Amino acid sequence: MGASQSSRDSSGGPSVSAEGAEFKSVSDTEWKEKLTDEQFYVTRQKGTERAFSGKYWNTKTAGIYECICCGTPLFNSITKFDSGTGWPSYYEVIGNNVKSESDWSIPFMPRTEVKCSKCDAHLGHVFDDGPPPTGKRYCINSASLNLKPSG
Repeated sequence: MGASQSSRDSSGGPSVSAEGAEFKSVSDTEWKEKLTDEQFYVTRQKGTERAFSGKYWNTKTAGIYECICCGTPLFNSITKFDSGTGWPSYYEVIGNNVKSESDWSIPFMPRTEVKCSKCDAHLGHVFDDGPPPTGKRYCINSASLNLKPSG
C-alpha cells in the first residue's frame, strides 16, 4: 500500500476495506507501528507464545475475541473451554472469519495453522481433539487476540 493509498483506523493502524484487500500490502514497518513486539512475532512471523503466559489462557470474561491486527470477530467466549494446554482454546469460530492452511514447519509433524481470514494474521492451530459439538480445538495465542467484553 503506497503512502497515497494508506488509510488508518482510529487507533492509527491500518484500516480494513470490505474485502480486507488493504491488508495484503501492509508492510512490516506498518505492522510494527501498530503491534507490540510479541503481537508482531506471533501474528506476522507465525510465532508461539509460551504456554500459560498469555493474557487470555485462563480468562472467563464473557465477550467476543477479535483479531488484534484488524478487529475481525473470531471467537465467542461461550465456545471457550479449558483444554489444559495453557493457551486459549475454542471449539468453534465466528462465521468464516478464520481460515486454515497446512503447516509443515515442524518436519514429520503436519499441523493445521489457523489465520484471520481478513488480514492473514497467524492465530494458532486447530486440532481434532476438542469437545462436542464440533470436536475441534482451536489452540490460539493470546497475543493474536483482543477481548471485547459483553455487557
